[in-house]
Amino acid sequence: MRNLQNALLLKQLYQLKQLGYRYSDITPSLIEDSPLMLPSSLSELQKQASNCHLCELSKSRQSVLFGEGNPQAKILFVGESPSSVEESVKQLFVGRTGEILTNMIEKVLFISRSEVYITNILKCHTPNNQLATPTQAHTCLAYLKQEIETIKPLIVVTLGANAYKYLSGDDTPLDKARGILKKQDGYTLIATLHPSYLLRNPSFKKEAFIDMKLIKQTMDTLL
Repeated sequence: MRNLQNALLLKQLYQLKQLGYRYSDITPSLIEDSPLMLPSSLSELQKQASNCHLCELSKSRQSVLFGEGNPQAKILFVGESPSSVEESVKQLFVGRTGEILTNMIEKVLFISRSEVYITNILKCHTPNNQLATPTQAHTCLAYLKQEIETIKPLIVVTLGANAYKYLSGDDTPLDKARGILKKQDGYTLIATLHPSYLLRNPSFKKEAFIDMKLIKQTMDTLL
């Protein structure tokens, strides 16, 4: 939770500066270095995320899109950030991108989409669909990690390069990270392509199918 704690401290410093304080007015010894605790229930975590103002996206967003799906899911999917369409309808992975993800889940894993949990690195839409900046991602990552800790999935599937990079902390290119089972924090991490990428590059659907077959094999082993 270090990133969120640092963001909260920085916000406090800016607020004090607006009130006329100088940063040197704060005695460092009075700042406790205790870990920041986030709510352990999804409903309370969602409420806190909905009121988050730790980065500049809070100024431009229309809504906060928290994760959705089975709160006891054994498989959890992580994208990068909500699209403008998703923000407007307040639902993740809708339209043609959502159809691709649903087909990946239901036609290859042979489970209902309602059985999995779907979320993003960022909970807010980025203007002009820009990629998440490291500051935005690391600030919001605390919410995602708490989601995962609360749900306790056995398999986490990252959709796209940025989702893999920020959740794993690994800069390995996606084409090399795919096909590898990465064990971390009590779950197995598997990287694949984002449905929006497959929409733009349908020739890569075969590669995604291979990834989903690996996920299915891992499911059969772990579940």
